[in-house]
Formats: sequence, structure tokens, C-alpha cells
Amino acid sequence: MGDRRALETQLAVVAGFDNPQIRLEQYPTPPDIAAHVVHLADLQGDVDGRTVVDLGTGTGMLALGAALRGPDRVVGVELDAEALATARDNERRVGTTTPIHWIRADATRAPLCVSDSASKTTVLMNPPFGAQNGNRGADRAFLSTAAALADVSYSIHNRGSREFVESFAADEGGEVTHAFGATLTLERQFDFHDEATKDLDTEVFRIRWS
Repeated sequence: MGDRRALETQLAVVAGFDNPQIRLEQYPTPPDIAAHVVHLADLQGDVDGRTVVDLGTGTGMLALGAALRGPDRVVGVELDAEALATARDNERRVGTTTPIHWIRADATRAPLCVSDSASKTTVLMNPPFGAQNGNRGADRAFLSTAAALADVSYSIHNRGSREFVESFAADEGGEVTHAFGATLTLERQFDFHDEATKDLDTEVFRIRWS
């Protein structure tokens, strides 16, 4: 099992979005947060020897972090073709030898069927928070997909989401086993951003699905 800070250093080479789409709420997952989430998953035995699925992978940060920790395979699902092209480039930058399958698809309708009973599935995701008009409840749809695919999931949500996430998990037969706060430092990406950087308070949840 590797060191979290070493993993963060490896992920520092991952390039972000060239042309971020506001309708998809495309904000990059910072290397430190990705390393924290993947390291926790590794400590819990949720990476090694498993299939890891990154829903809404963007440019591949969480998928590549997981790939560096010894899963059987990694699947990155992303709707934006341009972001997926960057993810493939990032795979070469990171240099992992784990098989990674990049799939262009709507992550809330992921065309996946994990049928290998010998390999359990972990979902990692930084879903849209539903902050944009017409995108309300986007994280709910991602959680629903995770519940259908995974034995366990790790997801990043806006601060104040714990009651919603715990209630949703319980309704789907799941249980929140770990939760912690994390601050995402985001660089200016869109014209309506007034500052060069902004700190966004979030919460990360591990859910065990039955």
C-alpha cells in the first residue's frame, strides 16, 4: 500500500479541462482530494483486486489514482468526448499499467454490467452538485447508478449533504460507513467567476451497498 502524499505527487501531472462545460459542472478534482479518497479506499480494501468505476470521470483524476493502487481493472465513464481524450493523454502521463477502459456515455445511465462474480466493484465519483439550473438532483442520479453497480462507493458532495446522502443510501439498502469534510480549491474557469481561486467546502462519503 502506497503513501498518500506520494500518490498526490503522481497525480499532479494530470491535466485539467481544456474547454470545461458549465452544463456538466466540469470542475477538476484536485490531486490532494483524489489522493485522499483513493488512499482511504485502499485502506478499506476497496481497490486492490477489484473493478473500480469512476462515474463522470472528466479528465480521469480518480480513475488514474485508483489505477495506481492495484485494482484488476478501471473503467472511466464520461459524456464529454474532449474530456475523455484528455483522460487518455493523462493515462500516458501517469504511466500506470492497470487496464483502463474509457467509455463515452452518460454516467447516470452507464452501459455497464459487472457480471464477474470473482471481482467486486467500487465506484469513485465527484458528481455534479446540481448547482446549475436544470441540473438539480444530479448527484442523486449518480448515487442511484452507484447503488446499482457497486458493493461500495466513495462520492464527493456539497457541504450539508449528509442527511440527504444517508437517507438515500438507507432507501437503497445501503449504509454510510465513513464521512469527512474536504476543501476543494478551484481555479477560475468560467466568466462568472470573480476570483482567481475559490475554496469549496465539501463532504466525502463511503457507502456500503447491499
